Amino acid sequence: MDYNDNRDYGMNNYNNYNENNYNYNENNGYPIRDAYGTNDRGYGYNNYNEASSGYGENYNQNFASYDSQEQKSYNLREASFYTESYVKPEKKKKGILGQLILVSVISSILGGATVGAFMQFGAPVIRPSINSFLNEVGIKTSDTTNGLQNAVNNGAIDSESYKKVVIENSDSPVVAIAEKVGPSVVGISVSYRAQTFLFGGMQEAASSGSGIIIRSDGYIMTNNHVISEAMQGTNQLKNGAKIEVILPNEIDKPYTATVVGRDARTDLAVLKIDATNLPAIEMGDSDKIRVGELAVAIGNPGGLEYMGSVTVGVISGLNRSIPLDENNELKLIQTDAAINPGNSGGALVNAEGKLIGINTAKISGDGFEGLGFAIPVNKAKEITDSLIEYKYVRGRPSIGISVNASFNEQIAKRYNVPAGVLVEDVAPLSGAYNAGIKRGDIIIKADGITVKTLSELNNIKNKHKVGETIKLEVYRDGTILAYNVVLGEDMGQ
Repeated sequence: MDYNDNRDYGMNNYNNYNENNYNYNENNGYPIRDAYGTNDRGYGYNNYNEASSGYGENYNQNFASYDSQEQKSYNLREASFYTESYVKPEKKKKGILGQLILVSVISSILGGATVGAFMQFGAPVIRPSINSFLNEVGIKTSDTTNGLQNAVNNGAIDSESYKKVVIENSDSPVVAIAEKVGPSVVGISVSYRAQTFLFGGMQEAASSGSGIIIRSDGYIMTNNHVISEAMQGTNQLKNGAKIEVILPNEIDKPYTATVVGRDARTDLAVLKIDATNLPAIEMGDSDKIRVGELAVAIGNPGGLEYMGSVTVGVISGLNRSIPLDENNELKLIQTDAAINPGNSGGALVNAEGKLIGINTAKISGDGFEGLGFAIPVNKAKEITDSLIEYKYVRGRPSIGISVNASFNEQIAKRYNVPAGVLVEDVAPLSGAYNAGIKRGDIIIKADGITVKTLSELNNIKNKHKVGETIKLEVYRDGTILAYNVVLGEDMGQ
């Protein structure tokens, strides 16, 4: 009986994990929200008129002369009468309405003449001073924009500088950002054969995601989990699998892509298509971003049907630790710009339209809203540059083992052995192989620090460089053994 057969600790079916291999899955789905409108209300007002009336006055007085009482007799027919008729003259009203009209006409003529004279003679004199003040406070004037446009046309300045000016002067910065960045964000279509639950058969399956043009000669950056279902090994496609890239301006002409390299640890991958003069995205600096900055996410949520969707938010947090799997986690940018399945691999850009992150994950479920995450572009660029040049990420130390991820403290107690990292296999001629570590050993300490999970072991290992020595203590058949392991380089295999 082989020596190692007795140290499986009851785990016949192993989940084999290389110290540097990880898995990541993404479920697609997206919400559809209803749109609502509002009704306008109009209000009317009634006018009322009031009339007035005038009147005239008539006054009549009759006076009679008569004889004195001493006259005893008189004849009414012979008596004389004096009659006076008096009419009070009406006062004439002055023409007030006409005066008002006259004043209005004169005022309009004088005002128009004054404004016209100012625009003709005064405005040109003070305009340079106003433009200078506005430019100092960050408000670009039409003269500046027109001048820059003419400078671009004449070749005085390059188009990249003009793109920045356009974004600064747009009525809506997001519109200019979308126009600048949109052509650099592509669709990723993945097809592969998956095993069915019935009778162990195979069926065609498909998934999709987003990608970013990082070089004009056809290099595309995306998430590893977007393409992982179509992969076997490091950079090899499964039989019958295919990865295609869809450009925004050529939706009906997909490009077949090859895998240049991928890194499960940072969830990044690089694809290559046979195309030139592609609009590569402008890189930003994720070390300079601040919480509260504008953040715009561009990608394909819910599939290629919604290709080029734009969502807007802010930078909500920095250096958020998000578990990639049970053994590893990523330091990510948090944003409230909506990120949904299908956005993975898309662009998160700043107010200048520069790439600051690669959309990767979101926290979803009841009670969660607006929790999206992106890989910082500085880290992503470091990884993708290495993948393009070397097909793997250079400089990562490796012990040279694969481990059984199912082994935990509960199983260790059941078999009365110490908790630690159970070695499943040792790579030939690796540092662990040369030091004497064997299958079935349980690593319980690294550099004197107790370790119970692969993540804890990797954290200590990653503090070393390739060629340095790490001290491991292992449990084997009731004995504690110490080994000095010279770290090799992880080639991504």
